[in-house]
Amino acid sequence: MSMVPAERLAEVLVEVADTLVDEFDLIEFLGMVAGHTTEIVRIQGAGVLLADRHGRLQLMAASDERARTLELFQLQADEGPCHDCYQRGEPVIDADLEEAGDLWPSFAPWAVAAGFRSVHAFPLRLRQTVIGALNLFGTEVGHLSPAEVRIVQALADIATIGLLQERAIHRGEVLTEQLQAALNSRVVVEQAKGVLAQIHGVSMDDAFEMLRSYARSHQELLGRVAQAVTEDPTSIPDLTTRPPD
Repeated sequence: MSMVPAERLAEVLVEVADTLVDEFDLIEFLGMVAGHTTEIVRIQGAGVLLADRHGRLQLMAASDERARTLELFQLQADEGPCHDCYQRGEPVIDADLEEAGDLWPSFAPWAVAAGFRSVHAFPLRLRQTVIGALNLFGTEVGHLSPAEVRIVQALADIATIGLLQERAIHRGEVLTEQLQAALNSRVVVEQAKGVLAQIHGVSMDDAFEMLRSYARSHQELLGRVAQAVTEDPTSIPDLTTRPPD
């Protein structure tokens, strides 16, 4: 695999760091991490999973609908690289899905049938605290270089720091209330995507981009815009009114 130029990598790291300076939208932040990860290592899909207050992994963000579907199947099957990565707190690197049937008997064949061949998973951790996993999916058998592994793990570390308060870091505790609120927000975002996709006759990916662009341009939290779409679409006609043919 080949990475983006060093200048672009620096821009990505600065953008992520800037997000952490102010109060930030958690769902938007994790979606940005997933998208930037695919760009940096030039891979086809990425997803971010976080553990809820009961220790169960939940999908929080994905680079696109293909990655989202694969992550949801992984959660449903209760097996796969993200589970191993989260349980062990260690990366899963360069897994060939066609050779992983014994390791993941449900997930691996399904992923191959969906067009994926390789997978990598990186723990979202700080010291001994593991709160989830960042997963990468490729359509070809590929290997991450040591430099790529370090960079992706660095992005995962940045995401982790963004999710933990300083006091919670010292105690080694996860901010369960913040994570649970984010999980609830994610559900509303998915519902809003469906509403916009139906109104405008577009794909779920395009619907999410519309939702995110509106939130950014109006300096609103993604979750608040999504809630408005689901509760009263007429309250934001610029987003929910289909233009005349």
